[in-house]
Amino acid sequence: MSERVVIVGGTSGIGLATAQRLVDGGREVVVTGRRQERLTAALTQLGERAAGELVDATDAAATAAFFGRVGPVDHVVITVTASGGVGAFRDIALDSLRQAVDGKLLAHVATAQAALPTLRGDGSLTFVTAASSGAALPGTAGLAAVNASIEAMVPVLAVELAPLRVNAVAPGVIDTPWWDWLGPDAREATFAEFATAVPVGRVGHADEIAGAIHALVDNGYLDGVVLRVDGGARLRPAS
Repeated sequence: MSERVVIVGGTSGIGLATAQRLVDGGREVVVTGRRQERLTAALTQLGERAAGELVDATDAAATAAFFGRVGPVDHVVITVTASGGVGAFRDIALDSLRQAVDGKLLAHVATAQAALPTLRGDGSLTFVTAASSGAALPGTAGLAAVNASIEAMVPVLAVELAPLRVNAVAPGVIDTPWWDWLGPDAREATFAEFATAVPVGRVGHADEIAGAIHALVDNGYLDGVVLRVDGGARLRPAS
């Protein structure tokens, strides 16, 4: 019997790429998202080994009800993200930062809590954070705080919830729909700027992050790890 994986936020970008990897590897996948059109498109792409529901991860009650309906699962991947908390520190509005905290940190916490009653005791829980947590980029203090908060939980939960494995992937700048808010020209310019700042010379692709998540799900001896997949951005190469 194949393993079941729930991917919360699995209808686009990194979540959908991860779902595709896991389906191709023989697992059954359940994806969630907030938009019907994305859910429909994702299920059409993924095929008969996938199922899905509309779930808002910021709604703790709805998320708990969803896991109650899904039943036993082997692995849970949480890719939920949020806007807010971006900009120069002196100018960040607290409401914007609260939006980021509610939409990502609290959504990840609530989803993990809701998943535990149905998650296999020696399965895995994987968070998706962001490399902003350790990048020291001006204008990202809010994002860094939110993502670092999730990462700080990883080693604690790996011990507290053992033998459940708890890990995280921290992506760098990845070409996904998250950046659509910039508009095509600004998005292209932003990607070009980031590409010059990393050793690999380009931004990342969703499937590359999916490969890292797949490894954390697949390898039963990886535990308490925050895996940075950022094209070497943290290395700060000399100019």
